[in-house]
Amino acid sequence: MEIVVNSPNIKYTDKFIEAKYEYQTTTVETRANKLHAVPKTDSIDIQTERIVPKVGVMLVGWGGNNGSTLSAALLANKLKLSWPTKKGEQEANWFGSITQASTVRLGTGVDGEDVYVPMSTMLPMVHPDNLVVDGWDISSLNIAEACKRAGVLDPILQQQMHKELSQLKPRPSVYSPDFIAANQADRADNLIMGTKLEQVQAICNDIEDFKKTSGVEKVIILWTANTERFSEIIKGVNDTAANLKAAIAKGHQEISPSTLFAYASILSNCVYINGSPQNTFVPGVLEMAEAKGVFICGDDFKSGQTKIKSVLVDFLVSAGIKPVSIVSYNHLGNNDGKNLSAPKQFRSKEITKSNVVDDMVESNNILYPNGEKPDHCVVIKYVPYVGDSKRAMDEYTSEIMMGGLNTIVIHNTCEDSLLATPIILDLIILAELCTRIAFKKPSEAKFSTFHPVLSILSYLCKAPLVPNGTPVINALFKQRLCIENVLRACLSLPPDNSMLLEHKIPMLMKHQDGPCPKKAKYENGKH
Repeated sequence: MEIVVNSPNIKYTDKFIEAKYEYQTTTVETRANKLHAVPKTDSIDIQTERIVPKVGVMLVGWGGNNGSTLSAALLANKLKLSWPTKKGEQEANWFGSITQASTVRLGTGVDGEDVYVPMSTMLPMVHPDNLVVDGWDISSLNIAEACKRAGVLDPILQQQMHKELSQLKPRPSVYSPDFIAANQADRADNLIMGTKLEQVQAICNDIEDFKKTSGVEKVIILWTANTERFSEIIKGVNDTAANLKAAIAKGHQEISPSTLFAYASILSNCVYINGSPQNTFVPGVLEMAEAKGVFICGDDFKSGQTKIKSVLVDFLVSAGIKPVSIVSYNHLGNNDGKNLSAPKQFRSKEITKSNVVDDMVESNNILYPNGEKPDHCVVIKYVPYVGDSKRAMDEYTSEIMMGGLNTIVIHNTCEDSLLATPIILDLIILAELCTRIAFKKPSEAKFSTFHPVLSILSYLCKAPLVPNGTPVINALFKQRLCIENVLRACLSLPPDNSMLLEHKIPMLMKHQDGPCPKKAKYENGKH
């Protein structure tokens, strides 16, 4: 159902949704040992393009578990496939996707009830059925065989799609054994050869070829390949855009494959999303993206264990309970787990998983004075037998009142790629939407876009990349509210603040002469 906002602050044209928005914030200053809070209001004009282009996505690591599962899921949903399982008939769906399977509270209905709408209806968004997928992989297996190797989807479902998926074959990719585990060498039979500069040019040529052959108007590049080790930040090599360009031309060994893909993506004016934990976005890439105004986003998909952690620690700290020890153990048997069994690649993952609680801890200096932090340990073990069915075990130990302790233990079994794939879809859809939203002050003549670092998508990333000087937010509900309220702002709707004063204050209650919401009766100031 289409959403139409009736307000003098919004205008609909054939091309745009134009909104006038009052953005309210609070500035806090310290004066003479007092905190002075100053409310501030900024008037913003927001313009959203209504016409959704034909969108293509190119996956780096297309033949991996996530990439092959995404292609299969897109096809299964488009064809509305169903298949028998031991629990009964299963139909294709997008459970786990916030754009396709979650709702947003739009407002209050005429009878006082909350009205919810699918997130995808808030603004014009790409429909999954219309996405065109291509990509690269160091393995030459076609996507049907890649799905079989991954072992994520039921064999009966795979058989229904075998003909279509077998026609999809990844383009050659960049392989550098210095950056991923040695145990990946047996997959590397589909490679872009030559110098690093020649590899960048080959990637750019592939992007241009995809545009021409598919007819897509906009391309988004997403890394869902193996986790790399962290790149060393070296002065004169990858610390500036100019130095990075020169280092690629010289073939410097510390320029990773993921950085080459990001570099080529920015050269081609394509959004680049990093779905793994390595530091793809070295300072030179960040500078280049900002200079060219190309969107980038990352790092690392936030799917299972980290999502729970960003909820639970937020709950504990907000409740005045002090987590002092957080221990996370994982074992998994897919190729991601195999690659992470190497120490340097594990270290990349450990960093993204460990930093997820920092902003919540720093928000409460009553519990954590003088920069104190909880002990935080992350362990990942490769157990081939469990395949894509990842096991995660967490123990949260907290100090409570008067020296007491509270320990929460969680065991989580999840099918890793079936959690990550909907996140990939959301990143693509929301990143594309961001390219069609622009802002300006009423006094300005020209509109400008979001900052090139798309921190609005932090909800979907373990280690959210943010612009310099911007606070990192990991608390899950804050991240989710950011997305919801930006969508609302584009429609000139106020943030959903959950105050619900229309149900709490007599003068705002709508049914004082009849039944109140929830069938209660309001008379003479009393229920």
